Amino acid sequence: MLVVLPIYYGLPRKLRNPLLLVSSYFFYGYWDYRFTALLAISTIVDYFIGKRLFEENTESKRKILLFVSVFTNLSILGFFKYYGFFIESFTPLASLFGGNLDYLHLNIILPVGISFYTFQTMSYTIDIYRRNIQPTRNFIDFAVFVSFFPQLVAGPIERAKNLLPQIAKTPLPTKDQIEKGIVLIVTGLFKKVMIGDTTGRIVDQIFAQPDIYKSPELLAALVLFSIQIYADFSGYSSIARGTAKLLGIELMKNFEQPYLSRNITEFWRRWHISLSSWLRDYLYITLGGNRKGINRTYVNLMITMLLGGLWHGASWNFVIWGGLHGLYLAIHKLIIKRKKIPEYFTYQGAGSVLNFIFNIALTYVLVLITWLFFRATDMETIRIFAGKMWTWEASELTSRFVGITLSFFTVMLLIDGFEYYTKRHTFWLVPNRAVTYGMMGAMLISTFLFMFQSDPLPFVYFQF
Repeated sequence: MLVVLPIYYGLPRKLRNPLLLVSSYFFYGYWDYRFTALLAISTIVDYFIGKRLFEENTESKRKILLFVSVFTNLSILGFFKYYGFFIESFTPLASLFGGNLDYLHLNIILPVGISFYTFQTMSYTIDIYRRNIQPTRNFIDFAVFVSFFPQLVAGPIERAKNLLPQIAKTPLPTKDQIEKGIVLIVTGLFKKVMIGDTTGRIVDQIFAQPDIYKSPELLAALVLFSIQIYADFSGYSSIARGTAKLLGIELMKNFEQPYLSRNITEFWRRWHISLSSWLRDYLYITLGGNRKGINRTYVNLMITMLLGGLWHGASWNFVIWGGLHGLYLAIHKLIIKRKKIPEYFTYQGAGSVLNFIFNIALTYVLVLITWLFFRATDMETIRIFAGKMWTWEASELTSRFVGITLSFFTVMLLIDGFEYYTKRHTFWLVPNRAVTYGMMGAMLISTFLFMFQSDPLPFVYFQF
């Protein structure tokens, strides 16, 4: 970013996108240059299919073109992400009939961010097929859309309707974008390093050997993981949005204080918004949504969330995680029917506050249960956690872990509380800019001091 920005600002408008394209491929190739080929294949296939889809009027031919696009993208994603999972899943079945699948086992490296850019480029061709957008005629613009380095490896998953027109304009940032971009980058880095990494080290240690810890430590690890994954992923999203703002480009919000949700439906409107809205628009609605009766609605919800779980990783743990959320959503839809819930809480007396707090707590507990399946690497870990939660065993370290957990929980609650109240991720921007710059400077210095003492952990969502 520090290299690209001054060059970007100094170049004439027509050369800015070529710079972004080269920079994005260099950025991705720095991890492993071989996998830039996969990025290029998805880009080339969907660019030309997008043009043909728009020009073609015969419905049968349009369906074939869309099939080629979806098949190409999902084949690449399926091979690199799910090949090993399916082979391992079918190995026990094959052994029952005397078969041996050992020769099919391959040591496949998962390309970073492949799930994100695959879904992003697929949405482009699907939207053209639905006649929702027109294709771009500029290949470089489209290639930048697919590979845009701020959000390439962990989202948010952008739609062509939002991002492509901005890329085509190659704008320079306004003063407001620069100020907000810096605030988002600094606060995102602070959340990722100071909260996400710190809690992550405790979580990793306990989840590595859950059998040697007692109930309070295991519960603390689960709560700390809920904080870690939120601070880590929302921190990345803030950094991505902030970096894009410095390039004059607006990315969508990916998080909106999800742990202040009053029900599971609201949670999914606030958590990983770009994925949940993608699954809704391109999978749930395609399956029929709620248009084919209440029973079919529940089935569609469950299928969507099961596949959403599988999107996160090639493991039965993620499938169960998705299945639990599908069950929660179905039950909630059964309870509320079509009742509309206000987007934000409004004060209507002391009773409304108590009801607000209770609903938030209940939703958080339900989500917390699912995080166990998300974080655990095997069923044995889940069994140990569940067993020690059921038969509670006190620990002499309870007060220490309660203190640690409450400290991080309070910090995240304060940040989210201000964002919820102000409805802004940049509430730090107060009228007195000296105060804002002082706070940002203090956060940045403390973050760097912490980073100098210990290496940052990888972003959690890089593995997806």
